[in-house]
Amino acid sequence: MNKTILHLDLDTFFVSVERLLDSELQNRPLLVGGTSDRGVVAACSYETRGFGVHSGMPMKMARELCPEAVVIKGNAGTYSKHSDMVTDIIKEQVPLFEKSSIDEFYADLSGMDRFFGCYQYASELRNRIIKETGLPISFGLSVNKVVSKVATNEAKPNNQLKVDFGYEKPFLAPLSIKKIPMVGDKTYQTLRNLGLRKVKTVQEMPMDLMQRVLGKNGVVIWKRSNGVDNTPVIPFYERKSISNERTFDKDTIDVAKLRGILLAMTENLAFQLRRGEKLTACIAVKIRYSDFNTYTKQMRIPYTSADHILIPKILELFKALYNRRLLVRLIGIRFSHLVSGNYQINLFDDTEEALNLYAAMDRMRERYGDKSVVRASAMGARTIGRMHNPFNGQPPIVLAHRKQ
Repeated sequence: MNKTILHLDLDTFFVSVERLLDSELQNRPLLVGGTSDRGVVAACSYETRGFGVHSGMPMKMARELCPEAVVIKGNAGTYSKHSDMVTDIIKEQVPLFEKSSIDEFYADLSGMDRFFGCYQYASELRNRIIKETGLPISFGLSVNKVVSKVATNEAKPNNQLKVDFGYEKPFLAPLSIKKIPMVGDKTYQTLRNLGLRKVKTVQEMPMDLMQRVLGKNGVVIWKRSNGVDNTPVIPFYERKSISNERTFDKDTIDVAKLRGILLAMTENLAFQLRRGEKLTACIAVKIRYSDFNTYTKQMRIPYTSADHILIPKILELFKALYNRRLLVRLIGIRFSHLVSGNYQINLFDDTEEALNLYAAMDRMRERYGDKSVVRASAMGARTIGRMHNPFNGQPPIVLAHRKQ
């Protein structure tokens, strides 16, 4: 049986939420992100794109390209709330769905044609989301996730598109190869250097040629260009919290050691959040003293997964909780109220320099292990904990955090 996969994407989500809150922003060029010159554009309205503005670019450059644009800092908590509203509607209507980001969803409607047309069902779902949330949303419908995602992007803004079974290749053929998911700027430039511009050219190439040029990624791109994708829809499951704690062999009163361990734990859990595309809105510190009395203190914060936001808050909780007169037996932290969301949501406060640094650190952790890059202030905790060193005896790279 052929599958029927629906892809839903909230159009310019952050911008749409801001316009929902303030109708005077309708039809005006709008930038959401860091408001200082060192900030980064988290989202931009369609009106700004004709000027060359795109998400991820420095806010200073975006302002120069489109000086009449309204700049808004944005509120991550507000966006997560509206995302949850859409999630609840989809959860009620669809038996199997995946929330791939704060504004993007997949649903498996396979077999539902026996009872009602999948396209009609998807249309009714989209109309209900628009009516109940006030947010524009587009969808694509096809036999797999890749073609449906491309169809959604072609349907935007605020529209819908179905690709019938057997028409996947003709649909993709006239499009730019950059519209194939997984083709980023570097891959696109590599393919352009080979004279490839349209998907049709990739479809006509032998698969082994793409493999020689791009390795395993070349095979994936060739299959996607031909409308072949067997990636399943992963059932939505929202993890509620993640935590880490350490029990000492010998009770301690060494404050520097405790702070260093907390810092190392926070770095590790923050990386886990970013790797799993999660954000936290509640943090907690736990201390168990030598008399086995245990105390916990927590704090609500704006949704984030950034080290430089989480670390000061964790240390603030520790300072309020710690009793210097008692030996500590155990210490731990917990991140809860987790929601799905890409790290882009932290662009409101981050500079381009900070974002590039996090991306580089996370790439190294993915390759060499999550303890391969640490702050200098956490080195004591790493040594005390006798953690595994992925560099085969070589010391890990140390990044000293510089105060702004």
